[in-house]
Amino acid sequence: MHIAWTSFLVALLIIMIVPGPDFVLIMGNAVRSLKRGTEAALGVVTGLLVHATLATIGLSALVAAVPTALLVVKVIGALYLAYLGFMTLRTANKPVNEQRAGGSVFLRGLLCDLLNPKVMLTFLSLIPQAMDPNGEPLPQAALLSAVTVGVFALFWVIVVPLARQLGSLLSRPKIRTTFERVCGTALIGMAASVLAA
Repeated sequence: MHIAWTSFLVALLIIMIVPGPDFVLIMGNAVRSLKRGTEAALGVVTGLLVHATLATIGLSALVAAVPTALLVVKVIGALYLAYLGFMTLRTANKPVNEQRAGGSVFLRGLLCDLLNPKVMLTFLSLIPQAMDPNGEPLPQAALLSAVTVGVFALFWVIVVPLARQLGSLLSRPKIRTTFERVCGTALIGMAASVLAA
């Protein structure tokens, strides 16, 4: 089984560090208190586990039933990565709004992740690209999904305690704009390399 670990982890890293709804929710709460940031992160990671389980079951069944489906999903995944890249570039100059709503922080984190199509499509675009078409799909999908959840969980373990420093750094418009432009360009480049392969 030859899983494409390098490209998978690089793409995962880029998607992980591009600020999205989960990032904004967790940072908005973590800046206020470590407890709130941790609760929001736990909700988001729980949502990731749900997405990982569904992606593992769905991808495995799809690839087992129709081997050419892997190619189709790879193409769709590449197009989605390109879309993410273009959207990141397009919104690079727009301000990031932090959520300040009341209620359960854990529940908001969970719903933010579950209702975010970007998260679902991240699983469906990244995992097939890394899978070996000649290997058993279920173990590969399960392993790659588990690694995805683990990497995101580790990211939040590191980021939540550093929220004040990161929040002040990303609040500077020039730094955030440059950061998002680099991320957007990298995503488009990866999409092109997937389509060319």
